[in-house]
Amino acid sequence: MSFAKINTRGLLGLHAPLIEVEVHMSQGLPSLTIVGLAEAAVRESKDRVRSAIINSGFVFPTKRLTINLAPADLPKDGSRLDLPIALGILIASGQLPENITDDYEFVGELALDGQLRAVTGTLSIAMACQQAEHKLLLPQDNAQEAAQLPDIAVYAASSLQQVCEHFSNMNKIEATIAERSLLDQHYRSDLADVKGQLRPRRALEIAAAGGHSILFKGPPGTGKTLLASRLPSILPPLNADENLQVASIYSIANASHQFGQRPFRAPHHTASAIALVGGGSHPKPGEITLAHLGVLFLDELPEFDRKVLEVLRQPLESKEIVISRASRQITFPANFQLIAAMNPCPCGYAFNQDSRCQCSADAIKRYQNRISGPLLDRIDLHIDVPPLKAQELQDDRPVESSETVRTRVINAYHLQINRQNCLNQALSPKQLETYAILDDPSKNMLEMAQQRLNLSARAYHRILRVARTIADLGQSELIQSMHLSEALSYRGQQH
Repeated sequence: MSFAKINTRGLLGLHAPLIEVEVHMSQGLPSLTIVGLAEAAVRESKDRVRSAIINSGFVFPTKRLTINLAPADLPKDGSRLDLPIALGILIASGQLPENITDDYEFVGELALDGQLRAVTGTLSIAMACQQAEHKLLLPQDNAQEAAQLPDIAVYAASSLQQVCEHFSNMNKIEATIAERSLLDQHYRSDLADVKGQLRPRRALEIAAAGGHSILFKGPPGTGKTLLASRLPSILPPLNADENLQVASIYSIANASHQFGQRPFRAPHHTASAIALVGGGSHPKPGEITLAHLGVLFLDELPEFDRKVLEVLRQPLESKEIVISRASRQITFPANFQLIAAMNPCPCGYAFNQDSRCQCSADAIKRYQNRISGPLLDRIDLHIDVPPLKAQELQDDRPVESSETVRTRVINAYHLQINRQNCLNQALSPKQLETYAILDDPSKNMLEMAQQRLNLSARAYHRILRVARTIADLGQSELIQSMHLSEALSYRGQQH
């Protein structure tokens, strides 16, 4: 046979479109041509494939080889096409039987000696392969990641020779069984590490229960970063689908992540806008996508470039980021929980007339104005974190652990899902009319607060969502005045 067709997958954002590797062998001067909008890493595969075939004990055909990557208008990048190209050449040259790979898909990079190396985006590829009801053969190092999916046959090989032996019925490869021990929900940090700070702890619990964003404001060393790092440990666990969503994003980004845990991303304040939201000539996920279904922590918030912070405004509302390029448009998910921390002034000590602060009123105003009003308006909870006294730090009485707080958070979480099928943070204004009903005293209280604090319509609705969460934590069906007053107290601390 002089023709072969092998199925593989490309990567386009978080999607993995099907690619057919067509190999045709004809008479003529020995050559190998790759067509089909192949980029540099794919074009270079001809040299890797040639050496891998020869070093695996096969013969590289001395004829004219044309390799077409269909569809021709889809850009192909990366080294994951090495294995399907090599198999196509071996089948077209008659060194492997025909039609043996029809219900398989293949990905893998080849070393010059024929060994298979890991590739990125395995989970997205496995999901697409599962929907197509195909078997997937890939490098050994990617096997456990792909095997997390149910109802898919995953075969792992360490070399091209092992793959060929499998299809020649010489040495069959057994399907990979997932190690469920990968599902680890244990967090090393615990809320019990936080001394005092009862009000910030309470705000953190509310944020976890309703998916709200939060801003901690206070002088250095008061525990703002410590509190923020404990948020993932009190969040509800990810379900199976959410676990796969998160793992798929990290697979695409080629970044490490503990399967089963919510992401916690803390980019440095020198990060660029593209690093934060994603992009590049070949769009890659940014920090807000890597924090999907988890926490994005921005420490020293005013130190971030103002233009960088402004790119967060739209994703905070839409829960996704659309990256447009001349050739294509890619949408990445960005359903993250924002938690930020800042000092009150450049020196950090302008808190309750601290005598150590030497900053002028203008310097304090300029520092705080680095964060725009529209961005602050999108943050639900604004919390002062005061300095701790020595007695509080020396207090050795046990405090609530993450596990205890998490139990209350999960109860409130299930209450919201059963009632409205979403977290309170995601309630639309129309849904608020149904699920956040106020009695007359509460309506009057909110009306007065709107006049005194000059609340926008967005802030008005966010206060209602927070009040709904506080009521849910108290297992109350109705929003009472005490719930609303607490929600207002978290909103009244904006600068």
